Amino acid sequence: MSLLKEPILKLSQSREMRSFVTNNTLGRSAARRFVAGETIVDAIKASQEANKLGLHVSLDNLGENTSSEAEANRATQEYLNLLDEIEQAKVDANVSVKLTALGQDIDRAQCLENIRQVLKRAEGYNHTFVRLDMEGANYTQSTLDIFRQLWEEGHRNTGVVLQSYLYRTADDVADMIKLGVRVRLCKGAYLEPPSVAFAEKAEVDKNYVACMESLMREGNYPGLATHDEKIISHAVEYAAQHKIGPERFEFQMLYGVRRDLQTKLVAQGYNVRAYVPYGSQWYPYLMRRMAERPANLFFIASQFFKG
Repeated sequence: MSLLKEPILKLSQSREMRSFVTNNTLGRSAARRFVAGETIVDAIKASQEANKLGLHVSLDNLGENTSSEAEANRATQEYLNLLDEIEQAKVDANVSVKLTALGQDIDRAQCLENIRQVLKRAEGYNHTFVRLDMEGANYTQSTLDIFRQLWEEGHRNTGVVLQSYLYRTADDVADMIKLGVRVRLCKGAYLEPPSVAFAEKAEVDKNYVACMESLMREGNYPGLATHDEKIISHAVEYAAQHKIGPERFEFQMLYGVRRDLQTKLVAQGYNVRAYVPYGSQWYPYLMRRMAERPANLFFIASQFFKG
């Protein structure tokens, strides 16, 4: 199944395939398994439903690599509106932001100003947490540099995402632990060259577990983003062995993936956060989910056959 990852990720960059899937009624319907909808109203509704199940939420307005100042400003305004609606609805949710949506490819100064606006709005709402999402490896250093500048400016309601498939991640984890930064640890979902990333799943998993243990032992409320039951079981056992209470970390999982496991962990007393994406630019996100777990591709295909 892993042989499908590269071709699926390449399809995520295909304009023709994007047009076909996003303009196809069945494609849009199937995507709703993994995406809450296209509007803030959809996102808030999904958050409320998740909260009823005991889940915390992280909301992400899908969209990346804006190519103009106007697009970046619109994406920024969407996050400001989202924060307003989270506050008004009183849902248990924070937000995740991709810096390329806010102008990272266009102008660093503009990107910084845009993310500052988001952080300041969130600070006004009882210091709502804002996660700086991580994208491909060519953005890792830039994203961490921007984060560090924000951190040095005194914005403490923000954290980062680190990806265990990158060789550098163990060092980045150590740096974030020293700073006291909240880290979401995931495996990584982009197509990376062997010069920067582990190629084999076993290596990615091994690095994930090592980084996870460090974060659980010494980190500031890490988010362990995985659906891998072996790794989750290891985290539970490691916490028990080292007397790490469930209030010191949380599990994070994707909207539409293993809801049964999410609610099971909640019932066992663990904090679980559902990553809930929404927005019209859902195609690249959907394809990354297909690449991470190709079994999802057969789910999508089954929807077409049912139609």
